[in-house]
Amino acid sequence: DVQLVQSGGGLAQAGRSLRVSCAGSGFSFGAYAIGWFRQAPGKEREMVSCINTRDGSTYYSESLRGRFTVSSDSTANTVHLQMNSLKPEDTGVYHCAAMILCSYSRGEWRRVGLRSDWWGQGTQVTVAA
Repeated sequence: DVQLVQSGGGLAQAGRSLRVSCAGSGFSFGAYAIGWFRQAPGKEREMVSCINTRDGSTYYSESLRGRFTVSSDSTANTVHLQMNSLKPEDTGVYHCAAMILCSYSRGEWRRVGLRSDWWGQGTQVTVAA
């Protein structure tokens, strides 16, 4: 069975850092992309970052660029989202999800093969002002 298990997150003051991780099993981790989604309180879930583990290409929404870094550890089948210079508006539940391919261009995300059942359990990130 495919499993995506998240860890990390928590509470941080604005300007500080947190990391959330997503460990995958039950599929060829290196052949898929891992996307990160965020759902802020009272808002719809939005995709914020992704990495194609096949070639290491990474993408970020404009609000995250320069502050967050997504990386892949192939030896551990784990993707990390390093969150620096946190802002209160980064608060939300972060989910990882596996898909075949991802990209971001001109404000639009492309998500190929995103499945409803290949998601992590979600991790709370709270940034205090």
